[in-house]
Amino acid sequence: MNNGLWSTLVENAMFALESVVIAVILTAVAYAAEKFLKKKNGDEERILTTRKIAMIGVFAAIAAVLMLFEFPLPFAPSFYELDFSEIPALVGAFAFGPVAGVMIEFCKVVLKLFMKGTSTAFVGDLANFVVGCSFILPSSIIYMFKKTKKNAVLSCTAGTLCMTVFGTMFNAVYLLPAFAKLYGMPLDTIVGMGTAINSSITSVTTLVVFAVAPMNLLKGGSVSLITMLIYKKLSPVLKTASVKTKAAAKPQAEGK
Repeated sequence: MNNGLWSTLVENAMFALESVVIAVILTAVAYAAEKFLKKKNGDEERILTTRKIAMIGVFAAIAAVLMLFEFPLPFAPSFYELDFSEIPALVGAFAFGPVAGVMIEFCKVVLKLFMKGTSTAFVGDLANFVVGCSFILPSSIIYMFKKTKKNAVLSCTAGTLCMTVFGTMFNAVYLLPAFAKLYGMPLDTIVGMGTAINSSITSVTTLVVFAVAPMNLLKGGSVSLITMLIYKKLSPVLKTASVKTKAAAKPQAEGK
């Protein structure tokens, strides 16, 4: 019993450590990309300002609340549910850059854990963060090249495709095996939950193809559409506040 408990603790600790490493890598990628694009565009504003950090907190709080509302999908097992927490993350990433997007994704998961805890041994929470970043990062990076409506559509399309491909592979190679290991549940049992819904699901591969891929396409498409509709209205407000912040900071900088 003691050995079994110790083994479980070690496995959970290793999974938590892997999650932190993944978060650090994603943040580093976002930082490098944003720094390069800012230099290319001649933007001298710091990647993280006091105002941006405050806005990250606001968007993360909204995203965490949205994350609590999950909707079951008729074509997927019950542990796969749809939420719209990527909307504030994408709006924040479009307005403040890829780093802000990744930080919103990370903070929303932390806030959600405080509010609701986890029912998937943190596997679902890691999935939400990493797969969410696979959508937010390419979308915001492409949008930073040229902030036009046409490029926003292109960026959201690219982000949706990236999330679908990456999310499908990540589930098959890492998340589902990790979920099975942490819960002591055979992969065949997990696949069986999918088979009960769709007889075409007979393996891990068919599970991710017929359940995960459509879910990510649906999520990416709906989040993109909603973001496109609301960002146009929010953008002037965010830009006005940004201009006021810069104008207020300029006299202080000149006085130094």
